Amino acid sequence: MVIYLPGEPRQAEADPTPSFDELTPREIVVELDKYIVGQAAAKRAVAIALRNRVRRQKLPPELAEEILPKNILMIGPTGVGKTEIARRLARLAGCPFVKVEASKYTEVGYVGRDVESMVRDLVETSIDMVREEKLDEVAERAEQAAEERLLDLLLPPSPPATENSSSGTSSGPTHAENTRRDSDRTRDKLRVQLREGKLDGRMVEVEVRERAMPALEIVSNQGIEEMDINVKDMLSGFFGQQKKKRKMTVSEALDYLIQEEENKLIDMDQVTRIATERAEQMGIIFIDEIDKIAGRESGHGPDVSREGVQRDILPIVEGTTVNTRYGMVRTDHILFIAAGAFHISKPSDLIPELQGRLPLRVELSALTEDDFVRILTEPKNALIKQYVALLETEGVKLAFSEDAIASLARFAVMVNEQTENIGARRLHTILERVLDEISFEAPELKKKNVKVDAVYVAKQLADIAKNQDLSRYML
Repeated sequence: MVIYLPGEPRQAEADPTPSFDELTPREIVVELDKYIVGQAAAKRAVAIALRNRVRRQKLPPELAEEILPKNILMIGPTGVGKTEIARRLARLAGCPFVKVEASKYTEVGYVGRDVESMVRDLVETSIDMVREEKLDEVAERAEQAAEERLLDLLLPPSPPATENSSSGTSSGPTHAENTRRDSDRTRDKLRVQLREGKLDGRMVEVEVRERAMPALEIVSNQGIEEMDINVKDMLSGFFGQQKKKRKMTVSEALDYLIQEEENKLIDMDQVTRIATERAEQMGIIFIDEIDKIAGRESGHGPDVSREGVQRDILPIVEGTTVNTRYGMVRTDHILFIAAGAFHISKPSDLIPELQGRLPLRVELSALTEDDFVRILTEPKNALIKQYVALLETEGVKLAFSEDAIASLARFAVMVNEQTENIGARRLHTILERVLDEISFEAPELKKKNVKVDAVYVAKQLADIAKNQDLSRYML
């Protein structure tokens, strides 16, 4: 049943962000524990691998070059946290991170993506990260320059004084000086109004740049995504950039001018150098579903390219040089984390060379009922916390009793046992079903406190429990 209770004030929690260089492996695990329940062995392995990167940066260059990352193979059922561990680790360290699926790659000669595209995607991610950092550095200067340009549009500067107009006696200020002072005072008033947002609705005419580019697409061995970009960049020099005046509001003009000034202040050559080096030295590539390409060739069907894909991935993991639009990128020191459920196949079905390049193996355990309870409540991004925050935007204070949470966890375990085990992802479906009525009526429940208990959970899940084909209903 749903119980309406008086509201209680909530206190905001402090969220200090520790410096990555100062984090020990134990502290890295603690940070991961804030978002991921259990899987201590996997967290320990990735924490050590990440800390070794910090240690390697403190070594002499000639020795650091010889120390290669220890790539990791995660083995465990779906939905237990393999991808989340790698993603949170990359976010914690501020490393470029890319998640790819091995099943989307095919052997050279077959239709599919080139395996080298994972490195190109990593470099693009690194470019975006470094560019965002540089934008933060120049944001204040860009805003000031954009403000001055916008004020010039709102109040064009006075024409320079001529000799005739500036001639006069030396006893008092000239007409030009008075005009300049009046203009400065008016400009200062406009500046104050602009910062207060009083001029946001006024229309101004801004000169914008538009690149006139023909539609062009070229297919080559490098991949369509690579050649298409390179040819467009090359032809932009021939076609140039056209300028045209466009009317827009002051607020829109300010945003556009800020972006234009930021692009002027950022040195993209420096961004490219830093980003490619960061991708080479600190990049993390997470290869999911690697078990789908495990196994030997059977001579027909989709299995034909499985071993071929492994052999194409092998040089990337071993260490090679990949050609990208930003230059050559080495993969020797990129950390590769592979993961797979290995329900049908096993890690030994991978080709021996690839097995040798994944020396660290950690096994993730299936989730228990206690794990589901913790997943619902403990992490910073816990599902219950998310739903509480969503409904709070409608003015509804949502709370779950302990027996309701236990019922949700018990039901998730039961469904996972009767159907294909999809781990914690099952909780999304269950919570949506339980909160369907409350979410639908939320706008009418403003300023009310809603508490969900086990009775209400059981009532909402009755239809699912009665349905014999749980696999069709839940998936």
